[in-house]
Amino acid sequence: MSLTRRALLTASAMLLVPSVARAASITDAAGRVITIPETVMRVFPAGPPAAILLYTLAPDLLLGWPRANRAEECAFMLPEICTRPEVGRLTGRGNTANLESVLALKPDLLLDVGSTTPTFASLAARVQEQTGIPYALLDGRFEATASAYRLLGALTHRDAEPFAAYSETTLATIKARIDRVPEDQRPRVYYARGPRGLETGLGGSINVETIEFLGARNVAAETRGGLATVSVEQVLVWNPQVIVTIDRDFAANVQNDAQWRQVDAVRAGRVHLAPKLPFGWVDFPPSVNRLIGLWWLAKILYPDHFDEDVRGLTRDFYSRFYHVTPSDADIDRVLDGRG
Repeated sequence: MSLTRRALLTASAMLLVPSVARAASITDAAGRVITIPETVMRVFPAGPPAAILLYTLAPDLLLGWPRANRAEECAFMLPEICTRPEVGRLTGRGNTANLESVLALKPDLLLDVGSTTPTFASLAARVQEQTGIPYALLDGRFEATASAYRLLGALTHRDAEPFAAYSETTLATIKARIDRVPEDQRPRVYYARGPRGLETGLGGSINVETIEFLGARNVAAETRGGLATVSVEQVLVWNPQVIVTIDRDFAANVQNDAQWRQVDAVRAGRVHLAPKLPFGWVDFPPSVNRLIGLWWLAKILYPDHFDEDVRGLTRDFYSRFYHVTPSDADIDRVLDGRG
């Protein structure tokens, strides 16, 4: 794969052109007014969604990653950025960064992408007060991707419009087509996580946002919430027509399990392993990486309504958002679900 010409030109421009942006007060997605310095050079991502969003728009600003990336993931990103150090995370499951370590990195901005509920707004305000560093909270909902880009552009003094426009066009194009699909053609879908496939996203969970955006009937949607562990017996009752999984072991072994073979999706061979390099296409983490996954899911769920070349879409998306152009062999590896 190769670096895109746009990425090279952008990198050169950032080295040669001084920032002329002025310090400004900006309202984040939680309604908090924060003052952004005139020059933003170092940004600390509070969690994986923030790291990915920032990498796509302004990779040079990324101080490090919530967890160190693996070599197979770095093959699809700018190597000098992908190998930046592990800095831990401030929010979400397994938060590992402490304020002392954050301060030692001297960031100009703390960035979080996710829930904007009062709980997270309060956390942002508290951390900002304790560190003296502006802490911006962006809306992590899938349908808010374009607005998150525009806000991040304002926060970092970068032009986010190409990314915002791509996001808006993708969602609008796919939704317009989905709206024409009759209800009886919308499949029952089970989202399987974990080696036994027994962790799933309940109704409204950020983990199944793209599945529900596509109008598919999430079989676990009757109960609202986040991730939940269920039984095989419950899956048999739901009897999904399609299973989407992010676990390679589950996908490889489900046909050999006598209980799972009773499920319509397994009998019909409609168990699909989601691509995951460098980031998952369905969630894990739930960030802008889901944009390319939306096309992949649409083709799986509604093959008669989506005839786009997913390989071409993948190459274009990776070039725009990850700043590398994957080879045919790279795309084969991605679509095979390797990782």
